[in-house]
Amino acid sequence: MPPPFCLSTPFIFSFTPCPISPAISVIVCAVPAPLAHPPFRNKANTTPKVRRLPLLNAIVSTVNDALYSYVLIILLVAGGLYFTFRCRFAQFRMLPEQLRVVRERPSDGKGVSSFHALMVSTASRVGTGNIIGVSTALCMGGFGSVFWMWVIALLGGATAFVESTLSQIYKRRGAEGCYGGPAYYIEAALKWRPLALAFSVLLILTYGVGFNMLCSYNLQSTFSTYSFYDTATTPWIIGLVLAVLVGYCLFGGGKRILRITGVLVPIMGVAYILVALLIVLCNLGTLPSVLARIFREAFDLRAIFGGFGGSCVMYGIKRGLFSNEAGVGSAPNASASAEISHPVKQGLVQTLSVFIDTILVCSATAFMCMCSGVEPTEALSGAPFVQEALRATLGGFGPVFITVAMILFAFTTLLGNLYYVTQSFNHLLGRVPGRRFCTIYYLLASGVILLGAGLNADLLWGIADVTMGLMALINMPVIFLLGKYAYRALADYKRQKAEGRDPVFRAADIGITESLDYWN
Repeated sequence: MPPPFCLSTPFIFSFTPCPISPAISVIVCAVPAPLAHPPFRNKANTTPKVRRLPLLNAIVSTVNDALYSYVLIILLVAGGLYFTFRCRFAQFRMLPEQLRVVRERPSDGKGVSSFHALMVSTASRVGTGNIIGVSTALCMGGFGSVFWMWVIALLGGATAFVESTLSQIYKRRGAEGCYGGPAYYIEAALKWRPLALAFSVLLILTYGVGFNMLCSYNLQSTFSTYSFYDTATTPWIIGLVLAVLVGYCLFGGGKRILRITGVLVPIMGVAYILVALLIVLCNLGTLPSVLARIFREAFDLRAIFGGFGGSCVMYGIKRGLFSNEAGVGSAPNASASAEISHPVKQGLVQTLSVFIDTILVCSATAFMCMCSGVEPTEALSGAPFVQEALRATLGGFGPVFITVAMILFAFTTLLGNLYYVTQSFNHLLGRVPGRRFCTIYYLLASGVILLGAGLNADLLWGIADVTMGLMALINMPVIFLLGKYAYRALADYKRQKAEGRDPVFRAADIGITESLDYWN
């Protein structure tokens, strides 16, 4: 059998001293072709021929390993534990309230609802990483990586609550609704504009360039097993079609993005989970041994400490972060757009988004792969493992379903990412961009999607991981400093609920005396 197609996956940034705390310095599958052998081609024959940049690859790989092997793992796990205790396990204890507030509508009937804000953030979170990322974690880190993905999601729920509540507290009012995000609470609360600008630039590079180019590449790769696939032309044709479709939605305005994701994301997620359940039920006898293997490999100390850079802990946390983005600071840009009576409501909703992404969708991918009987290997890393797992149970329908799921995952991810980029441009310019700027930006965004279809995947994965990690390095210390306002807001919310009222937020009630653009 030919080898399967495989996706693989010190800089110092200095800013002006913070006036308040100087301590802060610092996706893919294939439809079977009419061939006698399994429909995988040699990677050398399916990857578009592009110029490789060995020096840049080496630099990106070094920074990537340093960030995810040590710094971010400590920061995210410690931060998640800290926020969990400070919020008194709100991500678990207030689950019924999360399900209630997500159904609330804006008081004026015109603004962005909590549900639509949830769908935008979920559209970005639930993407190709839920298939490729999980498959890669299983093949490279073993079954134990699933456990550590769960850990980062359960702890990340508290992190998502804090950052999204802060984005609501410090959001601003605009002509087309409210907006905000980490750049806004950094600037408003810390009075540190250079850091806020740096965050906005990193978000644009991560979501507007890195993630979208990678998403486009992964999507075109799903067609590499078709008999018509040609490395010289097919990637560009598929990239062009995708760029045109996304451009059409962008020129329809932000409201159209919200409507499209509001329809596609629930359908996509429910169908994917149902198919995963079907596969698990068809292989129910393997479930006990799969669960035992998850926990056995998760706590295999020799495997963990013998080579930490390739351990189940590193892969679980790295791919968990790539998937649910808790602590990165992206989802707060969507949560700030919701028109609600109290910031805590949107904090609870975004906690739910993290659980949907990792506990539901990522687990669906993991269990349908692990229960299929197909053994994960490094050669199958990425889409091939998922393809073979579904083929083993569902036959020819499996790859077809994954192809459709990947198209929907990629499309909604692109739209959600570009929504975040738009909010960052709003911050950089200090206003809502004019029509001419938006036209140029939309054309460039579509061009990036087209370009990504023909570039090298290894470099794209590396750049996206590095810029996302740098976003987390800025956002996590900031929400540590500002977290007290989220805790106070949570206490205020619980007090009003205990009094039988629908909570209404007043900044003075949590000790914020300065004028806030939205709430005052």
